[in-house]
Amino acid sequence: MRKFNIRKVLDGLTAVSSAASASSAAQQQQAGNRETEIQETLQSEHFQLCKTVRHGFPYQPSALAFDPVQKILAIGTQTGALRLFGRPGVECYCQHDSGAAVIQLQFLINEGALVSGLADDTLHLWNLRQKRPAILHSLKFNRERITFCHLPFQSKWLYVGTERGNIHIVNVESFTLSGYVIMWNKAIELSSKSHPGPIVHISDNPMDEGKLLIGFESGTVVLWDLKSKKADYRYTHDEAIHSVAWHHEGKQFICSHSDGTLTIWNVKSPTKPFQTITPHGKQLKDGKKPEPCKPILKVEYKTTRAGEPFIILSGGLSYDTVGRRPCLTVMHGKSTAVLEMDYSIVDFLTLCETPYPNDFQEPYAVVVLLEKDLVLIDLAQNGYPIFENPYPLTIHESPVTCCEYFADCPVDLIPALYSVGARQKRQGYSKKEWPISGGNWGLITQSYPEIIITGHADGSIKFWDASAITLQVLYKLKTAKVFEKSRNKDDRPNTDIVDEDPYAIQIISWCPESRMLCIAGVSAHVIIYRFSKQEVTTEVIPMLEVRLLYEINDVESPDGEQLPPLPTPGTGSNPQSIVPQSHPSTSSSSSDGLRDNVPCLKVKNSPLKQSPGYQIELVIQLVWVSGEPPQQITSLAVNSAYGLVVFGNCNGIAMVDYLQKTVLLNLGTIELYGSNDPYRREPRSPRKTRQPSGAGLCDINEGTVVPEDRCKSPTSGSGSPNNSDDDQKLNNFIEKVKTKSRKFSKMVANDIAKMSRKLSLPTELKPDLDVKDNSFSRSRSSSVTSIDKESREAISALHFCETYTRKADTSPSPCLWVGTTLGTVLVIVLNLPPGGEQRLLQPVIVSPSGTILRLKGAILRMAFLDTTGSLVPPAHEPWREHNVPEDKDEKDKSKKRRPVSVSPSSSQEISENQYAVICSEKQAKVISLPSQNCIYKQNITETSFVLRGDVVSLSNSICLACFCANGHIMTFSLPSLRPLLDVYYLPLTNMRIARTFCFTNNGQALYLVSPTEIQRLTYSQETCENLQEMLGELFTPVETPEAPNRGFFKGLFGGGAQSLDREELFGESASGKASRSLAQHIPGPGGIEGVKGAASGVVGELARARLALDERGQKLGELEEKTAAMLYSADSFSKHAHEMMLKYKDKKWYQF
Repeated sequence: MRKFNIRKVLDGLTAVSSAASASSAAQQQQAGNRETEIQETLQSEHFQLCKTVRHGFPYQPSALAFDPVQKILAIGTQTGALRLFGRPGVECYCQHDSGAAVIQLQFLINEGALVSGLADDTLHLWNLRQKRPAILHSLKFNRERITFCHLPFQSKWLYVGTERGNIHIVNVESFTLSGYVIMWNKAIELSSKSHPGPIVHISDNPMDEGKLLIGFESGTVVLWDLKSKKADYRYTHDEAIHSVAWHHEGKQFICSHSDGTLTIWNVKSPTKPFQTITPHGKQLKDGKKPEPCKPILKVEYKTTRAGEPFIILSGGLSYDTVGRRPCLTVMHGKSTAVLEMDYSIVDFLTLCETPYPNDFQEPYAVVVLLEKDLVLIDLAQNGYPIFENPYPLTIHESPVTCCEYFADCPVDLIPALYSVGARQKRQGYSKKEWPISGGNWGLITQSYPEIIITGHADGSIKFWDASAITLQVLYKLKTAKVFEKSRNKDDRPNTDIVDEDPYAIQIISWCPESRMLCIAGVSAHVIIYRFSKQEVTTEVIPMLEVRLLYEINDVESPDGEQLPPLPTPGTGSNPQSIVPQSHPSTSSSSSDGLRDNVPCLKVKNSPLKQSPGYQIELVIQLVWVSGEPPQQITSLAVNSAYGLVVFGNCNGIAMVDYLQKTVLLNLGTIELYGSNDPYRREPRSPRKTRQPSGAGLCDINEGTVVPEDRCKSPTSGSGSPNNSDDDQKLNNFIEKVKTKSRKFSKMVANDIAKMSRKLSLPTELKPDLDVKDNSFSRSRSSSVTSIDKESREAISALHFCETYTRKADTSPSPCLWVGTTLGTVLVIVLNLPPGGEQRLLQPVIVSPSGTILRLKGAILRMAFLDTTGSLVPPAHEPWREHNVPEDKDEKDKSKKRRPVSVSPSSSQEISENQYAVICSEKQAKVISLPSQNCIYKQNITETSFVLRGDVVSLSNSICLACFCANGHIMTFSLPSLRPLLDVYYLPLTNMRIARTFCFTNNGQALYLVSPTEIQRLTYSQETCENLQEMLGELFTPVETPEAPNRGFFKGLFGGGAQSLDREELFGESASGKASRSLAQHIPGPGGIEGVKGAASGVVGELARARLALDERGQKLGELEEKTAAMLYSADSFSKHAHEMMLKYKDKKWYQF
């Protein structure tokens, strides 16, 4: 039951009431403006939160199993997760509640069930006959630790080996213990003085089910006769055993040992091995033993009708192969193939044509589970090629540093990306179909295209088709290939601001309609890409270098009030440098020997061949300034209709015209505010808008000729106030303050660098992140000094749009909205030249609007609604092929082509208005434009902060979706900001979640749940309802193959497989009841209903017959379990009492 938080309810009530009062006040003000009430269709019942699917490689895998009839693969992990794989597109994720590591998995072959053994000594029976598998039964061992399990084909009795060397037998139908136990001291020689160690292997003789082969770790192997309850043979070896495997005829078995040897034994010759092999040992002369090798961790022995048997093993390499990669060795006849793997081998299984252990196995493939990959090897083809893996298991090929999710994309996007990505596929795979082919696909109820983009630590970007809860890689882009790579660490320039992964992707900005892509990397670099289906060779890579720095100036206020930030006209403290590729950085060090004007990475100066797909349009790099490294980029936006890209960090903001390859804007954050009257002594207020001068907005390098009016503000007039005496005095005063504050600003800059690295470090971050840490909670207390406060003001959100920029505007115009970490929103007006050739010749004029808005907390997201409450998307240019020369007609069209702005606002009447939706870390506001009145306000969180906020469409309407650091997922209606959903989902346990969580349209969201896996979820009621249909089915009814024919002579002389009535041996009537305190039965959530679902097949038929008894006996069983638990606790109490008695038995009363 969820706790009811009265404080949150009160917060909600106050927020709603304040929003309502604000709304009524705004409506009174705008009565003359015919402001219409927008009908909102979204209600709370449209929302429901649930996990949908998990993609990617299972993190920290620990166990592997395969059902050869159903053709389903199961992988268990160290965190108790279970991943099941069928045919491509059929996947399932389950989780054991305890979170204990999975040590072994055993399928009930062709039964639609699976047994998992965990490190906390529990066994669980999973029902796979439902789309979301559930646990039917669990069995918790109290006194012994589980080390190995074995379930013979078509048997209901599971053998469980323990650390003490005993074997217990579990009935998998009722999940209860049999009274039959094989004790270690009965199994080994009576003369043996030492314990044989834990059980490492159990298997029955393929030809005689009554004979059980038991492998002990110390090197002893015992063939146990189940009927006579004694050992037939004992095989002893000096070296520890890791695994054992039978020859299918049951006359021989093979053991793998800790010294890198294999021993083959004849069943009836226990005195010495029939053969000893050291696969990787160097054969020494004079008949000496080969040198010992590393342990062979697992061996499998598989026979074929036509030729020699296969011996497949992992490990066993010689000790002198230091640095050699892990290997799988395939021995077939006289040939030995050593297959190198990229990661260490966790486990492997050989896939065979038959499920029967007493028939020729006919192996056709080997599944190798590696630490970070899954590999399938084709045994039937020469050279053992691998199968092309159709599962999306390469998400983590390089660590994921950021991701973006786009639902409802243009329909031609996925085919376009697939066509360019298809050329990147490797060759040399097996020509056969993927052998794991079980299960059936679910129904496709979602028809819209979805794309996930992942950015990686090595600078690569991957595009994934995520439509209909599947995932498939479409295209991979390597952004690092534009830069020179250092050969070794000594070569590496000292300009790196990160020690490793200098190309790591931090921010992705993508326009699906125009296909323009822009990325920001960790080395303060920005690359703009254009999509093309043609291959091109770029002779000179277009490049710009930007010098983004702001010296902090602060003027003491005589009356103690906070000062407005002051621009520094004429000081030229941050000139931008535009350096074309042809002449590299102007200088590498300043006069005092500090590194200056050099970027962190070196762009290649040789021609670059660019394949079809994403091709470089422009590289922008921030440069070092007077020994200070450039700060990492905190926000980024690209707009294809305007041909502009803008980015910001904790120093300031820069805007680049990527069509003309020029820098339009290069400002310190504080300069953005500007002021007509720098002497005004009043606190900065969001309600009072000033008209600042254009001075200082755009300092142009001396070597660049730019029309003078490019950076003039339309409101500032042609005159500049720089000549006045007041300004002269101000500048002198600023110079004095500058020198005093320089030391302090450097200290602050270092703090910021540390903070930004902590917030945006690409590699795995420490999970023990303290959310209270000041760099993360971004405290904004008023006691912070204004220098400190302003120096920490980074650009946190950027949004291009066509809207009203000032209160007096009568029509919308192109502009950029800038949000900062101190909760300020500023508006910059864009004056764009006409389209066509004029766009390339005339300059873009950038000027401040003077509009300033304020919110509590850093700005995260901005969006705009039209007068009907519909989302106004940023203007965009439709995609066209740029590398093909245009016809004359096309040129004429392009001249006339206006940017596509889907906004109905572009043709609005004067009286119609828009709404700006602004979301910060703490609150959300809806502001009416052009009046700039806040009509709705919602305090999202008081005690935490929002990590991600997105304005998304759902059910033909729109809402604001937020994910908080305290684990809550919330949605709010627009424009009224009514709370619609508030669910506690997932606390922020590490930075990976914060870095990768994102919402998208149609109620979809995702985040990186582990370094290798993406978890998708939905907050849409409709998707939750359809999810059951969309999920694939793991179990499909398949006929079990016929048992091998015994043949006439074998039947006549008794040479065939011997069957055993295990019920007669292990049933309660024969073996009695097991000790109650040994193991405790726990009914699973699947319970009796689950058994009904699983009741078919060999095990199921029996289960169905006993179902009525089970239902009647369930309550009695629960009573028995409680009694057993009480007996166990009474037993432990008596033990403690006895220990106390012994402790104090001989002590006198005064010694207590």
